[in-house]
Amino acid sequence: MSSAEHPRKAFGWAARDASGVLSPFNFSRRATGEKDVAFKVLYCGICHSDLHMVKNEWGHTVYPVVPGHEIVGEVTEVGSNVTKFKVGDRVGVGCMVGSCHSCDNCANNVENYCPKMILTYGSKYHDGTMTYGGYSDTMVVEEHFIVRIPDNLPLDAAAPLLCAGITVFSPLRYYGLDRPGAHVGVVGLGGLGHVAVKFAKAMGAKVTVISTSPNKKNEAIESLGADAFLISRNQDELEGAMGTMDGIIDTVSAHHPLLPLIGLLKSHGKLVLVGAPEKPLELPVFPLLLGRKLVGGSCIGGMKETQEMVDFAAKHNITADIEVIPIDYVNTAMGRLLKADVKYRFVIDIANTMKASS
Repeated sequence: MSSAEHPRKAFGWAARDASGVLSPFNFSRRATGEKDVAFKVLYCGICHSDLHMVKNEWGHTVYPVVPGHEIVGEVTEVGSNVTKFKVGDRVGVGCMVGSCHSCDNCANNVENYCPKMILTYGSKYHDGTMTYGGYSDTMVVEEHFIVRIPDNLPLDAAAPLLCAGITVFSPLRYYGLDRPGAHVGVVGLGGLGHVAVKFAKAMGAKVTVISTSPNKKNEAIESLGADAFLISRNQDELEGAMGTMDGIIDTVSAHHPLLPLIGLLKSHGKLVLVGAPEKPLELPVFPLLLGRKLVGGSCIGGMKETQEMVDFAAKHNITADIEVIPIDYVNTAMGRLLKADVKYRFVIDIANTMKASS
């Protein structure tokens, strides 16, 4: 069944080729199945991976592609077997919309590591059709992959939590860096990094931001509440902090050296990569051996943990720092994102501007 045959008309913005230029796109979504939730999209964050995908920088983009996996909205219809949501509820969808439900990962609430995990856009759904993301007016998603957005979180600033938020929350938890008194480094103060600082501080950790940009120091400490700031190109500053950190969340998706970061770790410290550089990074082994240090990775989180993250954010008033834009500004925003010219996340006002462009 081709997506053209789906019964529900939908409208979004899509990239047609590796230029990555987005433009209006008419398509269709499936009817609401018995376990599905349909919702009107109100806001959608722009993630760095959207930029990689529209330009086919990871080499597996299928065009046309409708990006967007930081999606929030309001439920318009629920299937007959849906138990957790009703019409009018505030909901969100992150990076995945399906999995096999039968493997060990699914059984252990880490559907994000299911070999058959289905991405929110640019992926093949169970019925063989392509998935389209949140730069669109409507979504239809299986209930299991929907999260509830607590009433006290503003929808626009909560949207980026569904990718950026869970991407940093999950490794803080999994690698045991979520305890009071832990010293956590955060590399890169962008869309992921600024949320990592907020979560780590709320968990009781001491937080040091590690950045190539000296001009971000005031922002890191005064606005975001970090305890310290290191300029990663300043050898004296790095040497002064050697062996002081329990763990580091590295959010950088550009090519960068790991050796200085490994040096900042205490013995048994953990360097966790959550950015996705296009080219392999060099991993020096001796410094790992000499301190029993770990280099690990982490990719978003399962649905149970994603709901826990959103509830934790609501409890501690954690949201992303955003710049809300109309849909017809999206190509300009992508250009600015490439230059890291945003504090710290673009969010598209879908509900109020998508119609105007159609």
